Amino acid sequence: MKWLAPIAALMLAVTACSGGGNGSGKTSETDGSTAETPATAELRDVSVVLDWTPNTNHTGLYAAVDQGFYEKEGLNVTILQPGAGGADQMVASGEVPFGISYQESITQARVQGVPLVSLAAVIQHNTSGFAAPADRNIKSPKDFEGKRYGGWGSPVEEAVMKSIMDQEGADVSKVENINMGDADFFTAVKRDIDFAWIFYAWTGIEAELRNEPITMLYVKDYSDSLDYYTPVIATNEKQIADDPELVKSFMKATSEGYQYAIDHPAEAADILIKAVPDLDPELVKASQEWLSPKYRDDAAQWGWQKPEVWKNYGEWMSSQNLLEGEFDSTKAFTNDYLPAATAK
Repeated sequence: MKWLAPIAALMLAVTACSGGGNGSGKTSETDGSTAETPATAELRDVSVVLDWTPNTNHTGLYAAVDQGFYEKEGLNVTILQPGAGGADQMVASGEVPFGISYQESITQARVQGVPLVSLAAVIQHNTSGFAAPADRNIKSPKDFEGKRYGGWGSPVEEAVMKSIMDQEGADVSKVENINMGDADFFTAVKRDIDFAWIFYAWTGIEAELRNEPITMLYVKDYSDSLDYYTPVIATNEKQIADDPELVKSFMKATSEGYQYAIDHPAEAADILIKAVPDLDPELVKASQEWLSPKYRDDAAQWGWQKPEVWKNYGEWMSSQNLLEGEFDSTKAFTNDYLPAATAK
């Protein structure tokens, strides 16, 4: 999971102009075009920073680029990978107006006085959990005892693990914690760990394609409080106050991009593959097919955030002594810039 891992310093960009230009006449990362059209010159340059390397959590952004949804809103959107400080820092400082974040990191940031705000839930329910190769015989949290967990030393990791192990009378102190470093899940489980925390839409699907069976314990299945939003699209309070029309336009086009990915998973996968050719096409296509229905799931519209989800998770974090102050969940998110909300 990104919020547990170190962040690569690479900065790559994909522009939102349908002709491929980036508004400055420079070569686009998408198709190599250097032509600058009159329409391109009139677009407003806007950046959005990812939380991690591009994957199917981000397909809606790339679809909005490819299908011209941002351009229709007058925006020339550049998609960036995060610098060493991470996406949250870039958004909070105003270096970029929008970024991919997580409910857990926004919750922690706000109690520390960092005014990040979530604008939309990318995926309606938490698709992350603890995964292990099937041969490790981990079928419930109690089976974590005596096993080696690969993580990054975050207090949240142990708190979640302890929370779900407590329900079965298991002892989290009997789990050996090992720092995974830069190793991927498949390398680590063959080397020195038994289980790790993954997003099923990417690593779980990759396990299927590798024909390496895993057992997946979704954290949301053990507590409603752990069915939080991960990832989300974030901005900062100043951005909302200074330029609400930009927020509205960006979110309208972004919503259309994710709706496109919901309605056209195969085509959306091809868009991501074209934009990021280093990705494994087979994995992208399989992941997109699995994830597209989960973007919206049972919500009335893509991106909608329920107050109780923010409240419940904040209370859970407080109960685990993970917050250094009072958390006001009502200020941490807004649905006001989603298309249906803005149309009211």
